[in-house]
Amino acid sequence: MLPIKVIKAKYIEGYKIEIKFNDGKTKIIDFKDQLWGEMFEPLKNIEDFKKFKLNPFTIEWENGADFAPEYLYDFGESKKDKATMQYR
Repeated sequence: MLPIKVIKAKYIEGYKIEIKFNDGKTKIIDFKDQLWGEMFEPLKNIEDFKKFKLNPFTIEWENGADFAPEYLYDFGESKKDKATMQYR
């Protein structure tokens, strides 16, 4: 099994980001309650929060804050594939 990586990330609203992983899983993660501590407190400013980018394995903010891809994989709500849901 390959190490889990974030391959795509899109800002949704508030402190929510849609994240796609290299195994095809997509999650919507609300970071609102995760922004504490020295590195993450500045991200409570929503304009700073929106300024994330992808590095080779996860999302990262301008101040160097990031979350391990394994943590993100286990956190948040899985986004259902619309095509799959139509046939259930």
